[in-house]
Amino acid sequence: MNDQPMGLHTRIAGHDWAAIAANLDQEGWVVLPGLLDGGECNAVAALCGPTNVFRSHIHMARHGFGRGEYRYFAYPLPSLVEEARTSLYPRLAPIANGWHERMGIDVRFPADHATFLVRCHEAGQRRPTPLLLEYGEGDYNCLHQDLYGDHVFPLQVAVLLSEPGKDFTGGEFVLTEQRPRMQSRPAVVPLGKGDAVLFAVNFRPQRGAKGDYRVTLRHGVSKLRSGKRHTLGIIFHDAS
Repeated sequence: MNDQPMGLHTRIAGHDWAAIAANLDQEGWVVLPGLLDGGECNAVAALCGPTNVFRSHIHMARHGFGRGEYRYFAYPLPSLVEEARTSLYPRLAPIANGWHERMGIDVRFPADHATFLVRCHEAGQRRPTPLLLEYGEGDYNCLHQDLYGDHVFPLQVAVLLSEPGKDFTGGEFVLTEQRPRMQSRPAVVPLGKGDAVLFAVNFRPQRGAKGDYRVTLRHGVSKLRSGKRHTLGIIFHDAS
């Protein structure tokens, strides 16, 4: 019997990606349960603080983004963050290409992440975008989109590194969806420690009676009532 813990790449491969693609088409988001284990969550969250693994430190209140702070990782990324980014991307590229085809967008994405990053870097988008977010009591994140330049991969991932009800209360991950000539539809995404939410960065296709149309999404975090909440954000395009 092999009692070794399952590696991240194996965990990612073990998900039902056909079902994930179907849920994304339906809702624009889907939960990936247990993407990281408890030890991995703690290790990433422990990176918060002054360290050379980050390239910048943002206080959200100074920019009107909400309250709380986040730090963008520098290259080279921590090994776990790099593994998550490079292992998830090949599963997502076919979904992204299908979405672009349905929306009439000519851009297609290569099968591997390194090739896509070459495209970003040649266009001047050279700064890494994976980030570590930290919220305390009363903190929140306004609804937004993580675009960063002309080259945008249409899916991203957020991994909850803290345990709801124990490490913090409140602080739910929130999405809103705006369909043409309709009021916005909200969603509160249920996450446990180590769970990830995979969601559309800016817009996605939605089937209608007359074919596909574009639906715009934004995401944020509701106000924390108590405690401290950490999140790992994995964005696949780099920033200019």
